[in-house]
Amino acid sequence: TMQTFPNPAENRTMADSSSHSQTNNGNGPSKRQKTITHAPHSSLLPPPQLHTIVSAWLQDDIPSHFDVGGYVVGSAVHKAELWMKSSGVLAGIPFFEAVFDACGKCNIVWEDDAIEGAKFDIIEGGGSGCGNKKIKLATVTGPVSHLLRGERTALNSMSRCSGVATLSNKCVQIAKDENWSGEVAGTRKTTPGFRLVEKYGLLVGGASTHRLDLSQMVMLKDNHVWSCGGSIESAVKKARGVSGFSQKIEVECQSLEEALIAAEAGADVVMLDNFAPEKLKRDAK
Repeated sequence: TMQTFPNPAENRTMADSSSHSQTNNGNGPSKRQKTITHAPHSSLLPPPQLHTIVSAWLQDDIPSHFDVGGYVVGSAVHKAELWMKSSGVLAGIPFFEAVFDACGKCNIVWEDDAIEGAKFDIIEGGGSGCGNKKIKLATVTGPVSHLLRGERTALNSMSRCSGVATLSNKCVQIAKDENWSGEVAGTRKTTPGFRLVEKYGLLVGGASTHRLDLSQMVMLKDNHVWSCGGSIESAVKKARGVSGFSQKIEVECQSLEEALIAAEAGADVVMLDNFAPEKLKRDAK
């Protein structure tokens, strides 16, 4: 959540996913202290793509003509504080920053412990016990109309990303607790318009992204096999002929027999689809 209140005297600069401070005792040049990287994965996000996505989000929410609400609150400089009120893994800082950057004239300062991938223990419902009732993550300063214009979009993107990171981290932890050596990966079943957010959340949570889109790895499903006369070998051969030596091919298989055929045909990855747990463990060996 975000809380807004006046702060006309404050003038801070955009954190841009990292921050540093300088000290000077008057006896020489300032010394830079340790840099804090709040979003270690942020360099994965190409700025032009991030700008395009955030612009589309804002266009979906802001007034199409006059911003009457913005006119009512005016353009006086205020500050808003970002608070985390539910336990989980923090993720989505680059999207939060990009929203307010697009709104213009807004500056963000992150708290030192607001680092993506960090787990926060929040006491929900105001009960007693170990942990905090809420944790301050950042302060955003800017014209109040700009703050309110970006508030909901910034919160939605960060909440969604943190939720995905939290749940994926739970799955990853379960696998580790069972001493499983494989990887937990997310599917391409993402929310339209939020794919980058959700895939980013997977990475922050410790999971793998599998495919980001249809161009990343060739995946042959039953529809592809049927279109090749039901022949897995033909489907793999046809795909290999145009995908090049650097592209991996994955085949979705419904049985151990199909999996063996796919492997012999040259598939790089075999997916055992809709297998019961015990059958999956037996056939995978």
